[in-house]
Amino acid sequence: MYFYAARQPILDREKNLIGYELLFRDSLDNVFPNIDENEATSKLIEGSQFSFGLEDMTGNKPAFINFTLQTLQKDYPSILGKEQVVVEILETVQPGKRLLAIVKDLKEQGYTLALDDYIHAPVWRHFYPFIDIIKIDWLETDIELIKQIIEDTKDFPQIKFLAEKVETHEQFQQALELGFSYFQGFFFAKPEVVQSRALAPSEMTLAELLYETSVAELDLKKITEVFQRDVNLSYKLLRYSNSAAFKRRAEISTIKQALVVLGSEELKRFLSVLFTAQISSEKPPELMRLSLTRAKFAELLAQEAGQYKETSKAFLTGMMSLIDGILDQPMESILEKLPLAQEIKDAIVERSGLLAQYLDLVEAYEQANWDKAEQATTALKLENNKVPDAYHEAVQWANAQMVAMSKS
Repeated sequence: MYFYAARQPILDREKNLIGYELLFRDSLDNVFPNIDENEATSKLIEGSQFSFGLEDMTGNKPAFINFTLQTLQKDYPSILGKEQVVVEILETVQPGKRLLAIVKDLKEQGYTLALDDYIHAPVWRHFYPFIDIIKIDWLETDIELIKQIIEDTKDFPQIKFLAEKVETHEQFQQALELGFSYFQGFFFAKPEVVQSRALAPSEMTLAELLYETSVAELDLKKITEVFQRDVNLSYKLLRYSNSAAFKRRAEISTIKQALVVLGSEELKRFLSVLFTAQISSEKPPELMRLSLTRAKFAELLAQEAGQYKETSKAFLTGMMSLIDGILDQPMESILEKLPLAQEIKDAIVERSGLLAQYLDLVEAYEQANWDKAEQATTALKLENNKVPDAYHEAVQWANAQMVAMSKS
């Protein structure tokens, strides 16, 4: 059995990552809404515990997982540690005595409980003493009703509100002003304000190197000269090429030697990661993690498809696909200034070309849009069971990179 899952970040008011919602489907051929909710929850728990490992998907953060009444009655949350999971009670579960008894028991065991896609009704007041989080669909819930829900729960200060489907900075600000504590959506990956942010000299050097390494035939002499103009960048290259990841008999001591040992593909990967890491230093770490995951996922898909010779271009396309959120500027404006290959720019802005197809699949899987993922998988002539493997490998690789960068 293959484990098909995606994750969506959940952030706090300071945009710090506090957890992920895990989203599961039976396969890319058996897409929502045809799958049974009980089966989805069961297989998500089975896969995360026995096939893939929950920590690989969420690191040290809790997983927000949907539970039906049936899976709650079978005590499925107990399979997961109370520190590992936030128990989300699906909106399709009817509030009643059976559910209330289960909720009380889970609360006594120390689990964190959330009401998913909350639909306001007086009967839920019986549950409020045991609920920690109420999730509200920002796009589907009227603002006056949201205010009413907040008013009706004011006697239960432990309840925190989570805004789902927050897509813009304006929506984020509105939720902040209403007192929401947590946020789920892609607002952090889009420009928050339109402002001019000039690249620092080291960032411009990296941008120049990205361009130099995007051509078919690398000019080793010119690339060496660019590195030699920036002491900090040269140091990072030498440290990287001397790391344990590259086994060799003698240490590398020159820029040219490091470039030769790394090879063009590894050099391109190193530069794109370093560029994104530098310019995103003041942004939420999750944005960098998502960029890394997209980059590696796109590269692995390109390798699997075998349709693209330079898979490092797929890597760079995935990495640059969130650059607007990192620089707080419109994507078109940024890419006009960056010396990237036109093929990469077309994929990101125009959504044209083969690279755009990889990006479509990356985003579909990231958002658990299985209909779109199936279409993209078919278009790329990929085997369905290869996609989740590539996604999981990308997640693990991104997690490892984040750990490595935090130690540097």
